[in-house]
Amino acid sequence: MKEYIELQSHFCSKIDIKKICTFDYETIAERTLPLYHKSPRFILVREGKGSIEIDRERYELKSGVLLSVLPWECTQIVEVEEVLSFEIVKYNYDVVAETIKSSTSMSDPVSVLKKLEETPYAYLTEEMREEVGYLFLKIREEAGVESVMDFRERRSYQEINIIMLVSSLIIAFCRVIDNRDKKICIKNGSEDNRLLILRYIYMHLGEKITLERIAKQFYLSRSSVRMYIFEKTGLAFHELVSEMRIVKTINYLLYTDMTLEEIAPVLGYVDAAHISKVFSYRMENKISNYRRTYQRVLNITNIEEKKMAYQLVEYISRNYQEEIQAFETSERFGISIEEMNRHLMMQVECNFSDFVNRLRIDKSCELLLDTDKSITDIAIEVGYGTVKTFRRNFIQLRHVLPNEFRAAQAVLVN
Repeated sequence: MKEYIELQSHFCSKIDIKKICTFDYETIAERTLPLYHKSPRFILVREGKGSIEIDRERYELKSGVLLSVLPWECTQIVEVEEVLSFEIVKYNYDVVAETIKSSTSMSDPVSVLKKLEETPYAYLTEEMREEVGYLFLKIREEAGVESVMDFRERRSYQEINIIMLVSSLIIAFCRVIDNRDKKICIKNGSEDNRLLILRYIYMHLGEKITLERIAKQFYLSRSSVRMYIFEKTGLAFHELVSEMRIVKTINYLLYTDMTLEEIAPVLGYVDAAHISKVFSYRMENKISNYRRTYQRVLNITNIEEKKMAYQLVEYISRNYQEEIQAFETSERFGISIEEMNRHLMMQVECNFSDFVNRLRIDKSCELLLDTDKSITDIAIEVGYGTVKTFRRNFIQLRHVLPNEFRAAQAVLVN
């Protein structure tokens, strides 16, 4: 009988789904089965020896190791030499990430989040062990211990304090990996890039995500992507995307006062009716009832600023094939170019020109594969004034010429 990889719950807590962070202990004495994590966590190894595989690579586990597991990464304890004892902090990625992105005290908050994707592994110096241990302790004092239902009485400013503590933990992790030994994995895992597909889908939910796009990104056929997702999760591609979008939807319902009309385009739904239908089917609860039952607005970010950022992304996404300019777009929204780029960095992690180029090149890839149009016609259709400009940007993002991309993809499909 086929055994699918387990999909862990997207909630931090099984007791209180509104929690944005939980603390817990775990002891592992033997090899585990693979597990896809929907919610991220930091894992601090207190005692024991062994090894873990995270996506495609294996890492040593010993006292002083700090692991950062991001949403939809796959982990498996593959060896236990001495019983392993962990402290685990689970957190709501979207809430924490939005807080970091909106921080005015960081010169480049997006780069902090991107650095988490460089490696899941950090070995702490004695000094950093004290700092990280203190942060784990303070989070435990605020959140209690999940597995024994040791919940602390809610204190004023609890949520924002927890977010700040988790943000400090992220920064501490980034500082360690900035100074890390370059050789950190003890064994290269599978060369199968498909292990990264689920993570890629989750990180690009706010964009138009299709089988065609995934196939191009991983140099696979659509049928190969579809089959891999079903083999690993037991879900069809559209079911997996819906599952991930539901997680994002819940975060917006719990932590913002945005309307369904405002949430729908951000997460790729057709309209408010579509989001309501999908939510009711998956959660067996009307979206209005769910929000009324569980919502707790934290007001940790400026809602009006977030709305403008989403409107900017939507406007550019609809008009990138025209002669769209940064100055005219910023004037349209009544803000400076610098302010517009700040909003875009928060939402799509690139500035105006990079976002326009990314949209144009993505569209050109579709046209290269799905039509027989010439390179010149495609360049003009996606919004470039000259073929030279098109080719320069295509090479920059795809690392091949447009005609080479078309030929390579045709070979893979056939």
